[in-house]
Amino acid sequence: MQVKWTRKALDNLDSAVEYIAADKPTAAEGVARKILNAAEMLADQPGMGRPGRVTGTRELIISGPPYILPYIEKEGVIYILRVLHTSMKWP
Repeated sequence: MQVKWTRKALDNLDSAVEYIAADKPTAAEGVARKILNAAEMLADQPGMGRPGRVTGTRELIISGPPYILPYIEKEGVIYILRVLHTSMKWP
């Protein structure tokens, strides 16, 4: 299965990495790598996330850096919708 990122999710990822990099550039690279690697695991295990708070979505919990990746599966493609810090109130 293919994993695609929405523009909003990529913007969220960029913002998170920039924020962390302001103080800890090396840590920012590690966080980005961890998030990207976790998302790629969905290609082989699309059901690994928990049922989402928004109907029809699932949420991949990233261990280590506190992030959640809401995603949907549509026509054989996984779409990463957002990259959210666990401290954020949403939806």
